[in-house]
Amino acid sequence: MTRNVHLETPAGSPRARALGIPLRGTPGAWNAITDVPGVEVGCTTLIEGEGVRTGVTAIHPRGGAGAGDAVAAGFFSLNGNGEMTGVSWIEESGTMAGPIALTNTHAIGPAHAGIIRWTAAHHPELAEAWLLPVAAETWDGYLNDINGGHLTEGHVVAALEAAATGPFEEGSVGGGTGMCCYEFKGGTGTASRMVAYGGTSYTVGVLVQANFGSREELVIAGVPLGETLADDNPLAAWDGAPGAGSVIAIVATDAPMLPGQCKALARRVGLGLARTGTTGSHFSGDLFLAVSTGNPGAFTRGGDAMFGLGEGKLDRLDFVPWGFLDPFYAAVAHATEEAVLNALVANQEMTGFRGRRVPRLPIEQVRAVFAADDGAVVAQPPPD
Repeated sequence: MTRNVHLETPAGSPRARALGIPLRGTPGAWNAITDVPGVEVGCTTLIEGEGVRTGVTAIHPRGGAGAGDAVAAGFFSLNGNGEMTGVSWIEESGTMAGPIALTNTHAIGPAHAGIIRWTAAHHPELAEAWLLPVAAETWDGYLNDINGGHLTEGHVVAALEAAATGPFEEGSVGGGTGMCCYEFKGGTGTASRMVAYGGTSYTVGVLVQANFGSREELVIAGVPLGETLADDNPLAAWDGAPGAGSVIAIVATDAPMLPGQCKALARRVGLGLARTGTTGSHFSGDLFLAVSTGNPGAFTRGGDAMFGLGEGKLDRLDFVPWGFLDPFYAAVAHATEEAVLNALVANQEMTGFRGRRVPRLPIEQVRAVFAADDGAVVAQPPPD
């Protein structure tokens, strides 16, 4: 059976567009970060017993085979109560190479080590120099036994090995398995937008690990729904800091960009998140990384220079002129908004560690909001 990948995940879970939510911009073929040519995504999901609700999401910006070919990169921290390794070098050089792993807060170590282990196995010549992997986290300790050490290097390697192009599952998968968003079940979400420039169609893709926002803040396509959907909120009684959590966003584009332009794209993630209602919590690590896969082969490998190879070579970059970046900025904001909504919609209720429960977004109520007979979008009152 062929599915409409804009409306459903590969397993048939609904995506935001299936609810009739009006969303701006033109998505790519899969409406996913994997629409960017070469980008591959893989997941390891751990749901075991009553307390294990975690995993890891792996992203290859140039595919597994292209791990040694650095991409232009830019990092932005909207709020720094979180962790993303490797960003010191990104800030220094404007580049990164190799895979990215997203997991839970206390599994940063295995994620980092797993990338090194995978690289040493598949690209030993790269590991002979030095590796500064990008591993990022959000906190899943409400649903997951976060101190149990359940995620291992082997799980990370498995996600890297499984990474592929094409559509992939969203919601409670990979690093997003135990995450909550707007005090509903959250997790992994993705979306993409097409941008035309200079006679070429480029893609901007976003992947989020969404674990942020208080219920009262939730906005969907400009409609404040937090109060409408305020009932059935177990986190309200448990959480002393509504909106706490974190969100990691990875932006990828095949448009050629300078490192500073990648940073400018990363900054626009915050505008996309704001479209879903969040104002940003002190207790949320909101960390964003944007990469450009344009200019393949443009950067001399650090290991080559370390061993005296390529001396005298000059690196050069093509890039979209700064004055024409506005459509790319809009693409990031719109794709980020939809990626968060996809993480919410493509989900189910989950019970985990210590019997804690998180409801799913009540999608039929949301569908009804955007299916008013007169075409007007009106928030409905909560049920008695």
